[in-house]
Amino acid sequence: MPSLCRDCLTTFDEARRCPACRSPRILSHPELFDLTIAHMDCDAFYASVEKRDNPALADKPVIIGGGRRGVVSTACYVARIRGVKSAMPMFQALKLCPDAVIVKPRFDAYVAASRAIRAMMDDLTPVIEPLSLDEAFLDMTGTARLHGAPPAVMLAGLVKRMKDELGLTGSIGLSHNKFLAKVASDLDKPRGFSVIGKAETTAFLRPKPVRIIWGIGAVGQDQLAQAGIRTFDDLLRWDRRDLGDRFGGMGDRLWRLARGEDGRRISANTPVKGLSNETTFNEDTSDPDILDGHIWRMAEKVSDRAKAKEKAGRVVTLKLKRADHKMITRRQSLRHPTQLADTIYRTARGLFDGAAPHPAYRLLGVGISDLTGVTEADREGDLLDPGAARRTQAERAADKIRARFGADAIIKGRALR
Repeated sequence: MPSLCRDCLTTFDEARRCPACRSPRILSHPELFDLTIAHMDCDAFYASVEKRDNPALADKPVIIGGGRRGVVSTACYVARIRGVKSAMPMFQALKLCPDAVIVKPRFDAYVAASRAIRAMMDDLTPVIEPLSLDEAFLDMTGTARLHGAPPAVMLAGLVKRMKDELGLTGSIGLSHNKFLAKVASDLDKPRGFSVIGKAETTAFLRPKPVRIIWGIGAVGQDQLAQAGIRTFDDLLRWDRRDLGDRFGGMGDRLWRLARGEDGRRISANTPVKGLSNETTFNEDTSDPDILDGHIWRMAEKVSDRAKAKEKAGRVVTLKLKRADHKMITRRQSLRHPTQLADTIYRTARGLFDGAAPHPAYRLLGVGISDLTGVTEADREGDLLDPGAARRTQAERAADKIRARFGADAIIKGRALR
């Protein structure tokens, strides 16, 4: 049976240990060297970056997120063993893991690590579909001739290189379509490498719960359970037409996924729909200076991401959540797309001033959407705002200074509120 050592990348026939380095980390599968669709998912990415950059955290439960009123962005595996999950309210996470170290997100560090990993992926294939900073699909079709090695070997080399050069780990799922590759990458985390071949697809899926289908959340699971569908075996008993009648357009997709069929291609050009940033306050606040400071900081973060991606947005969005949990969303279209923090801030601040006043807010968010390139962005010479050109020049100059001397080299006074 085709086998691969995940430590030294030697290929051989099936054995308990690698004949070259004696490592027990062996991957064996009948279709190992034939499959080409992969999903790579970093292991507890944000927490792993924090532990890498601060070795004192190595053996401690780490939660990435805000204060007690926020939610968990992610948690290391030590905290996950205690029951902590992403999107869990922070107060609940701290009940489960009271000794956890809470770390505020450092998106600049995560973006830098993500870009380094993406560069490694680019060395393997041009067909990469990122899903977020820490996961992506890779189509390795035709790359064996280029690299002189099967995709499985190159993918094992990718995660080995991530560990050796970046101090970060990831898990690989390898299969014959996107659905199964993503399922496979979650089977043996952390530092996993799982394979689902064509011949075993149906047998593999039959006993599995339908919750492993990407995109089916708690509500979808409840709807399926009401129809008596909890496993793929249950799903296979349904006629295709009956599934369509019961679940509409989703019915046909469920019918195909039940049989391990997924015709979606990996797209290297999936457009980014929007960029945003939001925060949940430790305590509800109505202080205008505090809220203004948050609007500026979020506008600046959105601007930084837009500049990094060479994008600009035609629509600015402000999101507010009141103390009674009611969500308020306001949008404004711009005459020209923007990537400038000053424009995003002024527009968001105007939306905030125009919203119905409320005693206190618990969440605030700022974003841009309807993204374009930067060719038509931030045209100077706005007759209605004579100071716009001067502020644009000042912001561009500040960007150059921060790029050379660090993000904190220049800080707006309002950001200190």
